[in-house]
Amino acid sequence: MTVENQFTKYAKDYDDHNIIQRIVSKALVREIEGKPQKILELGCGSGQIIRQIDWEFDSYKAIDFSRSMCELHPKNKKIVVKCFDFDSLEFQEDIKDERYDLIISSSAMQWSKNIKELLANILPKTKQFRGVLFTSDTFKEIYEITKKEKSILSLQEIKEAFSSYNATFEVFEYKLHFENKKELFDYIKNSGVGGESKLDFKEAKNLYKNYNYDFLSFEVVFVTI
Repeated sequence: MTVENQFTKYAKDYDDHNIIQRIVSKALVREIEGKPQKILELGCGSGQIIRQIDWEFDSYKAIDFSRSMCELHPKNKKIVVKCFDFDSLEFQEDIKDERYDLIISSSAMQWSKNIKELLANILPKTKQFRGVLFTSDTFKEIYEITKKEKSILSLQEIKEAFSSYNATFEVFEYKLHFENKKELFDYIKNSGVGGESKLDFKEAKNLYKNYNYDFLSFEVVFVTI
């Protein structure tokens, strides 16, 4: 299953299974400087960020590659939602003549297939960047058991990608505890964080049998420019 299909399949349930994403999106918005008037959001999902913004703005463009997520995102005459993959040429063409007071992204850019190219495309267009990315140490206990290749960027890869932009980084680890294995594995399935490392039946059964923790671990990095 592709990353896009994973998020699209569970779009209606996403807000019930994204506790960590809600925590980091709130923290991200709190760090915004001033009251930017022209905003671009990458990986907008169903509207975590826009629901945290409490000031009047002139325009807000929200991008997501899942059409189901785009349909759920709030819209009005100032909020435009477009269904784009932010790695695509279509997206580059769409914003080529635009400038922003703020570009923001929460829990999305770790999926980029070429984050250096993405940054080269977006960062010259903004006065301020605020981003939070999950790192490949998210669900690290699962990867230790399954030996699957990690599907998102490592912390080192993220830092290297931003190395030319005088960025600052803050890294946080979270643990989300569950009362039982069923709740834990339901969260994995419905949260969308699992990405492309889809397990077959035998692998999933082995993971369920050998996962002896009552928590899932997450590592996120906040990036400020």
